[in-house]
Amino acid sequence: MISLVVLDVAGTTVQEHGAVYDALRDAVVAAGGDAGDVHRWMGASKREAIAAMLGQSEVDVVDAAFADFRRRLAAAYEAVPPEPLPGVPEALAKLRAAGVKVALTTGFDRAVVDGLLGTLGWDSSVLDAVVCVSDVPAGRPAPYMIFRAMELTGVRSVAEVLVAGDTTRDLEAGVNAGAAYVVGVLSGGHDAEELGVVRHTHLLPSVAGLPELLGV
Repeated sequence: MISLVVLDVAGTTVQEHGAVYDALRDAVVAAGGDAGDVHRWMGASKREAIAAMLGQSEVDVVDAAFADFRRRLAAAYEAVPPEPLPGVPEALAKLRAAGVKVALTTGFDRAVVDGLLGTLGWDSSVLDAVVCVSDVPAGRPAPYMIFRAMELTGVRSVAEVLVAGDTTRDLEAGVNAGAAYVVGVLSGGHDAEELGVVRHTHLLPSVAGLPELLGV
């Protein structure tokens, strides 16, 4: 019996047209860093990604680059607003109607995710909890955002938790949490071959398939 579904945001539940990684790359390059293969940071804390790509931990430098990233991302979202991936709102509604709680976890900080969810019109009528990387000691692949989602929704056993995401870090976090279901979805940046190398229980085309998977 699954009581809680924990889902990633960008590429898993929300189509944001790759804006986050464009903004991340541009902010790092503007700060004098080497963005390299920015997609290897999919699912990670964006502040952590910036610090790593800049190759330093000096707080002022990282803070400035992170603020630049947020400005670039906000401008991108204003130009091309994020939207739910096809079938996702219906799937979330089905899950909640069946008594399954739905939480989002994200590598965004609270200010970014609040703005994004405001654009979507997603509030407590759609979601039971939202956990940001800034709410926990470490982002994915650490399991802390999943545990925080359990705490917020009153779910005590990982045997009642399904974790789904479009990146390898999402799956690694689910495995590290001991979730009963660890589901890779092919709606984002990683394909079946890339997701398949990480332990998982299922691979699905998208979150839209979760109600059928759970029989609700």
